Amino acid sequence: MRKIFLTLIGLLTLTMVSCTDDLDTEPKVELTLEQILEDDPNAIEGIVSRLYASFALSGPNGPGSSDISDDPGESPFLRGIINLQDFTADGMKNRWGDDGLDQLTTTSDWDANNKFFRYLYNRAYYTIPQCNNLISILNTSTDIPDAAEALSEARFLRSLAYFYLIDTFGKGVLATEENLGQTDPLPEATRRQLFDYVESELLEIQPTMAPNNGYGRANKFTAAMLLAKLYMNAEVYIGESRYDAAVTYLNQVIDEGGYRLADNFLENFSGDNDRSPEIIFPLLADAVNSQSFGNTTYIVNGNLSSDTMTLSDFGAAEGWQGHRATEAWYGLFGDLSTSTDTRAELFWTDGHNYTMTDYKEWTDGYPSIKFRNTDFFNPTNLTTSFSSTDFPLYRLADANLMYAECAIRGAAGADLSKARDLVNDVRERANASTITISELTLDFIIDERARELNLEGHRRTDLIRFGRFTGGSYVWPWKGNVQNGASIPEYYNLFPIPEQAISANPNLEQNTGY
Repeated sequence: MRKIFLTLIGLLTLTMVSCTDDLDTEPKVELTLEQILEDDPNAIEGIVSRLYASFALSGPNGPGSSDISDDPGESPFLRGIINLQDFTADGMKNRWGDDGLDQLTTTSDWDANNKFFRYLYNRAYYTIPQCNNLISILNTSTDIPDAAEALSEARFLRSLAYFYLIDTFGKGVLATEENLGQTDPLPEATRRQLFDYVESELLEIQPTMAPNNGYGRANKFTAAMLLAKLYMNAEVYIGESRYDAAVTYLNQVIDEGGYRLADNFLENFSGDNDRSPEIIFPLLADAVNSQSFGNTTYIVNGNLSSDTMTLSDFGAAEGWQGHRATEAWYGLFGDLSTSTDTRAELFWTDGHNYTMTDYKEWTDGYPSIKFRNTDFFNPTNLTTSFSSTDFPLYRLADANLMYAECAIRGAAGADLSKARDLVNDVRERANASTITISELTLDFIIDERARELNLEGHRRTDLIRFGRFTGGSYVWPWKGNVQNGASIPEYYNLFPIPEQAISANPNLEQNTGY
């Protein structure tokens, strides 16, 4: 079924103009969505699959195609999440020296012309109008099979795209099915307005979504995770503590979702991770049916090198010599050679230096071998240029640690004993020592989130929520373009609105500081 789902991605080409070029959201297709569904009402599954694919693929016709007028290799949504969430933070650095990528990896010299900011902004405003088109039709259709569930999924995916805009840029425009096709520039929407909109959408659809909608598709617990993420960061986004509300939805995921921690950590990051019982919502990848330079191919190949590694051990045909972890990540495990924590084994140390003296030097820092393209359950010697490892955007270990953080912060309805047990479940799986309630502190949780979740697209957001991203109270290698780290200004908690977006819409104002 996973292969069938991925194959459906290629059935439809719904190309749309990038939001930075034109706010007109009419799709450029040979047939309108109405005509497609009139000809074949069952095409809805392929259309919905195409919406999911917009988070991992660059375009419908292979890795060289692009839905938008940005580089198909550099601009996919998931690649943007990794670039902006992980490389801007403490755990991972890139060495390629691309214009714009250097500024991300050193958390310095950010400006509105950096193409990597534009890529994520464009991808969000490609996905949102796509969802709007389908939502508009489904709102008025009565004879399309499974229309209600497809409508909820489209609204979830639109909310997910808006969530990343809230988190990274803090504002934008509110494009919905209500203003679909409007040619005049939309007014600027504040962070609060976007937050309220996403919250209202999720609160409406979450209770009615299917509890199990099939692997790779959103269900009521996926929507609960997004709500919990929104509420966890509400103090940052809207200046209000909403940890109580986060606990409500985390309890649903943990107690009712039917998920359990995988027996082995690596089950979540291997080529057959669709068998993991822990993954709540993945972004799908397949070496044949959904090739992309922007899904987990970017992570797997980017951390490998044929000079010092046997690529087939990781199921890869290519090693790009791009990404290495810093001691801010692997240093959290203490001495890697003596640590019993199995997560400490997932760094390649042979031929590499512990200290990242030069972030452009491949041998400085340890590549992460957390993600790989080999199957966990039935290992083979098959190697491919593209990855078949799905990206676990949401998984149960994250929910466990989120619950514990809420409990420490005093959220109503959260129990410290339950929090301790949930954290110890995560640590026992990794063969790490268990902790007591007295050891369950915010300092511990932010470090445990790094040990468990780094390179999964959460780190920058986590550091901002803990007040550790900007300023100088916490520094890491190459923060502020200084080897040992330096203070960076508070306005770096948001990225600049891309200059092309501001040029296209005079209603947008640049974020403070840029």
